Amino acid sequence: MDDLRQKYLELVAGAADEATLEDIRLQAVGKKGEVALAMRELGKMTPEERQVQGPKLNALKDEINAALAAKKSALADAALDERLRGEWLDVTLPARDRRVGTIHPVSQVTEEVTTIFADMGFAVAEGPQIEDDFHNFDALNIPPHHPARQEHDTFFMHRAEGDNRPPHVLRTHTSPVQIRAMQKQGAPIRVIAPGRVYRSDYDQTHTPMFHQVEGLAIDRDISMANLKWTLEEFCRAYFEVDEVELRFRASHFPFTEPSAEVDLRCSWEGGQLKVGQGDDWMEILGSGMVHPKVLEAAGVDPTQWQGFAFGMGIDRIAMLKYGIPDLRAFFDSDLRWLRHYGFSALDMPTMRGGLSR
Repeated sequence: MDDLRQKYLELVAGAADEATLEDIRLQAVGKKGEVALAMRELGKMTPEERQVQGPKLNALKDEINAALAAKKSALADAALDERLRGEWLDVTLPARDRRVGTIHPVSQVTEEVTTIFADMGFAVAEGPQIEDDFHNFDALNIPPHHPARQEHDTFFMHRAEGDNRPPHVLRTHTSPVQIRAMQKQGAPIRVIAPGRVYRSDYDQTHTPMFHQVEGLAIDRDISMANLKWTLEEFCRAYFEVDEVELRFRASHFPFTEPSAEVDLRCSWEGGQLKVGQGDDWMEILGSGMVHPKVLEAAGVDPTQWQGFAFGMGIDRIAMLKYGIPDLRAFFDSDLRWLRHYGFSALDMPTMRGGLSR
């Protein structure tokens, strides 16, 4: 028995890994191990012999099991020490960057525009995206034969057979919001109306759903000069330049009289847009003095009040400021595209190194 003790304690002490240690355990105290076989011999002994040999065998088994457990723990500690020496960790290093959400360029530009006009005293007005025929067309002096009222230009809501209610459409502009704001508030009033609009069109510069912001200012003595100053201040702030030159070209809109398209002086040097300098002109919005019939439709007396209105595409001015070449990219690109253009949470990027045309 002393020989077994010495044999297996030496084997356990010399084991180099857990696999070897498991083999030793099976040889010593497994079901077919030497200690187990020795304990089976107790049945052949006299009661007196069993009283002497039984406790000794149990003590031997316990001693070998204890040695096995101690060696296994020692091997695990040695393996951990070796791993720590080879896989050290510098806890003073900064943590890995966490992925952050991104602000879509349309949402960001909407916030920029809203902030700029808020500084000039314009409140934000909102309205439904499904509009009735009156607010979307009639109240804005748009005649029945106007192309915008045709199905190939406008999304009309489906009507069941026998439903004779006035037509409803996906709004084609945010001008109906101006009508509702005047009906609710009256005059004087100064609001902008940003939001989604819908038209049946799709190409590099047009999408069926896009975004507009329209402005309205009504008071007793507002003139085109006030309109010009407002748009110049907006362009200075939005494009972040000191010098801005606008050109007003006579045009026609049913809801304004007189009406004007507004061009911005710029240049395209090296494929980069530079605002406020050069010999090129770029159309950026439409504007004019609110037509008296529009004021009447909104419940405002045109003999006492007058004002201006303007409208521009948010997607369009976002493309100009951030050099985005295709309007459709706003709606079918992934986050890598957003990161490429510098849009990320709580970040307000500015014109960086010029813009691509």
